Amino acid sequence: MPQMNVMDAVIKVLESEGVRYVFGVPGAAILPFYDALRKSQHIRHLIVRHEEGATHAADGYARATGDVGICVGTSGPAGTNMITGLYTAMADSIPIICITGQARSDMLHKEAFQAVDIVDIARPVTKWAVQVKEAAQMPWVFRRAFQIAREGRPGPVLIDLPVDVQKQVITYDPDLDAPLPVYRPAPPQSALRRAIEMILAAERPLLMPGGGVILANAAPELLALAEYLQIPVSPTLMGKGAIPEDHPLYAGIVGIQTQQRFANAIFLESDCVLAIGARFADRHTGQLDVYRGNRTFIHIDIEPTQIGKVFPPDLGIVGDAKLALTGLLAEARQQTPPRQPAAWQSRVLELKQTLQRRDDFDDVPIKAPRVFRELNEYFDRDTIFVTAIGLYQIWSGQFQRTYRPRHYMVCGQAGPLGWEVSACTGVKLARPDQQVVGVVGDYSFQFLMEEVAVAVQYRIPFVLVMINNTYMGLIRMAELPYQMNYEVKLGYETDDGKSIGIDHCRVMEAMGALAIRVTLPDQIRSALAWAVQESNARRLPVLVEVMTEPEENAAMGSRIDQIREWHPLPEKQLVS
Repeated sequence: MPQMNVMDAVIKVLESEGVRYVFGVPGAAILPFYDALRKSQHIRHLIVRHEEGATHAADGYARATGDVGICVGTSGPAGTNMITGLYTAMADSIPIICITGQARSDMLHKEAFQAVDIVDIARPVTKWAVQVKEAAQMPWVFRRAFQIAREGRPGPVLIDLPVDVQKQVITYDPDLDAPLPVYRPAPPQSALRRAIEMILAAERPLLMPGGGVILANAAPELLALAEYLQIPVSPTLMGKGAIPEDHPLYAGIVGIQTQQRFANAIFLESDCVLAIGARFADRHTGQLDVYRGNRTFIHIDIEPTQIGKVFPPDLGIVGDAKLALTGLLAEARQQTPPRQPAAWQSRVLELKQTLQRRDDFDDVPIKAPRVFRELNEYFDRDTIFVTAIGLYQIWSGQFQRTYRPRHYMVCGQAGPLGWEVSACTGVKLARPDQQVVGVVGDYSFQFLMEEVAVAVQYRIPFVLVMINNTYMGLIRMAELPYQMNYEVKLGYETDDGKSIGIDHCRVMEAMGALAIRVTLPDQIRSALAWAVQESNARRLPVLVEVMTEPEENAAMGSRIDQIREWHPLPEKQLVS
């Protein structure tokens, strides 16, 4: 058996697992890894400006491809900086592997420089956190890490590498090694049979795909089942894109924040809900007794402990989403011929046509819904959108249209500010031939705005559209019951007399990127066209900063039957 440096063996493992990009920052304790990485002919490294940015870039790449994203940092604060990204990946079931350097093994108990127990710190926000103490274990630990990240409910893994272990030589032949198999549990056929019986017995059933359907690449199977049984489909926010939003069976997104008026109304009239790969998040359900009502719930999930976590379903089924949907369709074909649209489908169409929200505002300052109207009309169906957390995420969920899986990336559960720019970098590397658009807030952008420099350095083009209300808008709304507007205003007057606070256009330009500011609604379309043209021609990130109404509110509430509307509602007549 040949012998080789252990880090060379690790790079061979990464290559055979299909790794194409690594996002990270070199440091003294991880240099043996970098020494091996620089010799790779298959893996490209991108140096980020903050280790959290590395995790979000790996996250974006993983969301766009379904592959495992890789991020690297050194010891101490590099690892602790990555915790937010690990938590984000864990919350949204995204497979990434975080590799950290560590002090020498014999110094770990001596409070050595930048030595921290990152394994224990990371354990609550990873599927597996491990420190490799024996060099001979290294290839197998990495193989196991890929398997764990992919298998079951996907998620992050952290591998911590003491620098002395990284320098050792091991016996290893890469030609005799291969990725470990990933087990996909098939659901019991008897349970699928019962699920179809329950759906067929219902008068107003709904399918509710969550992020698990996207992760399992099961959107085609979902659509086939929906069309065969003519069941309306109401995706969760993380399931956005599982069905085209112009499909007759699209029933909108239910929730108390990211929701559509017609979707909540349709859900409240439903009598049976089949949720696949969804976790009944609190921003989706709101007050549980209202959400549950007298409806029957069937819950299918690949992770057994997800079933019954929020409330007990009438039927719980453990299984891979793709296998489950395939089995459900087969069972449906045995129990009934293809169904035709009937009263329930007509009612869904009626509610979709009548319970809309306005997005045609001509106001100045610009109202946020108008921005999303322009995005929907300008960009085509193949555009990939990336967005994070805040009022702009809520407006995005309410107004932004999505037509394909893995074309709407959102950090749904953890909601870390600053996620978007790095995520755009990872998404664009994964999908170089598609237009990538990040919808950002002014405050979120400021958290990791230095990561724009990464995209500039490596010539990674994408468009950023900023909803700039010069406020922490979502927290300002949360302060309303307290009758206060305290420490949430971000705008301030600068020496030139402007009251916008940070000049984001100049920030972009300082890093070598491009930007334009929009203050009138009829300027948005031409600004988007300019940004797309310049971004693609010059291979740079370009910002369109849209100045919106500072104290504008988004529709939301604590119950899905009591959403407060802040904008005037359209008067829609039923289309015959």
